Formats: sequence, structure tokens, C-alpha cells
Amino acid sequence: MLILLPPSEGKADAGTGRRLAPSRLSLPELTGAREEVLTALVALCAGPDEAAARAALGLSEGQRGELRRNARLREAATAPAGRIYTGVLYEALDLATLPPAAERAARRSVLISSGLWGAVRLTDRIPPYRCPVGARLPGVGALSAYWRRALAPAMVAAAGAGPVLDLRSGAYAATWMPRGELAARTVTVRVLHERTVDGVPTRAVVSHFNKATKGRLVRDLLTAGVRPRTADGLVGALRDLKYTVEEQPVASGRPRQLDVVVTEL
Repeated sequence: MLILLPPSEGKADAGTGRRLAPSRLSLPELTGAREEVLTALVALCAGPDEAAARAALGLSEGQRGELRRNARLREAATAPAGRIYTGVLYEALDLATLPPAAERAARRSVLISSGLWGAVRLTDRIPPYRCPVGARLPGVGALSAYWRRALAPAMVAAAGAGPVLDLRSGAYAATWMPRGELAARTVTVRVLHERTVDGVPTRAVVSHFNKATKGRLVRDLLTAGVRPRTADGLVGALRDLKYTVEEQPVASGRPRQLDVVVTEL
């Protein structure tokens, strides 16, 4: 099973080990694309036009420090990606406390989408950075379109013959959409928070619930040692883990869509 996660905006303050070596990252077929994006990002953030750099990355004046950090990415200390990302989803996943067998499964199964790296595994050593997939970099253009052109072969190879659990947010999901037979064994998840308002049950997508539930869901699958061979097996495993799962109709050739309904974190 391949598990696709979004990155988090929140990241560790600093790495703790050796400098970045793009050629050592997983999915080596992406090395050239990563180098091109990295070079463009460093040049933009090290350049004289701070206002343009902040605009390209969606940063406020108070986030100038992100530009300085990006400008030094090639010299910065690194840490495993699983420690770099620190947002709500990763707090709920809590990789550091996984049992050994679950941790090994996470290393094999999880890929994290990235506007800078395309996709990385939990063990890939990267520095903290700021580069949302919605950014537009000089010489590279819109990162969403750039990665759509570059990612497909690597992602298809990573998926192999098993099911894919796609938990990426919309902007990152747009960088690679599984097609054909692979789409049929891909499962996407939307988390709906159900509550009662004036005696009427209502459902809505709430960011915090969405991220925390996805992190907990992945942790539960890994801890339970679930290794489904098919999309049906994956859906069944979620139900066995006591998640309230509702499957939505989708067009032929599109990934299956599940709604996971929660009432509390």
C-alpha cells in the first residue's frame, strides 16, 4: 500500500545533521526537477527584490526570516522529513512513538508531497524550507503545473501493484492524478465533522478535524499492521478499525472517494 500525505506549513526550526544532498533523496528520477526548483527558489530568496520573493511565496513582511532560510538551503543542516514536518496531521500521526513494526511500515509506505521536492519519503533528509505548491518561481513557473509534468512516472512506479491511500490536500493532489487502472485502486478521503445545531445534524469539512483525523487514521492502519492488497481491502480495514466510512459515487476512471465522519477529535 502507498500512503500519500500532504506536507505541513509548520516545520522544525532547524535540521540536526549533514547538508542537503538532493541526489540521495528517494525517487531519484526526480533529482533533475528538484535541482531546478531548488536553484530557482534559492536565487529568488537570495536576490535583491524582497517584495517580489515574498509575493511569490505568499509571505508577509513579518515572515522575512523564511526568505533568509530559503536562501541558505544548500548549506543548511537536514533531518528526516518525518521530523521536519510538524503540523496537525503529523502531530496526530506521532511517528516518534510508533512501534518498531509500524515505523518500518511507515518508511516503506508513506510519501509526502512537496512544492520543493515533488515527493519525499519519511527518511529523506531535507532542511526546513518554505515553498508552497501554489508558488510561482522565476524560470520554473507555477509549481503545480511544473510537478504535474514531472511527477507521473515516479508516482506510478512508487504505487506498484497495490492500493493507494491518497490523503493529500487539493492543491497537492492536483500535481498528480492517478489514471486508468491505478485510479481504480486509489482511495481518497474527505473528513466530515458531524455535529448537531438547533437539533439538526450538520456536516462540514473543518481543517483541524480533517488533518488530525487523517494523521490518526494512518497511525491506526500502521499500528494494526494492515497490509491490504486491494482498494476494497483498504476500505474494509478502515471499517474494521471502527471508522465511520461512507463511499461516494464517482465517475469511471476516477479514484474512489470516501467520507470519514467524525464527531470529536
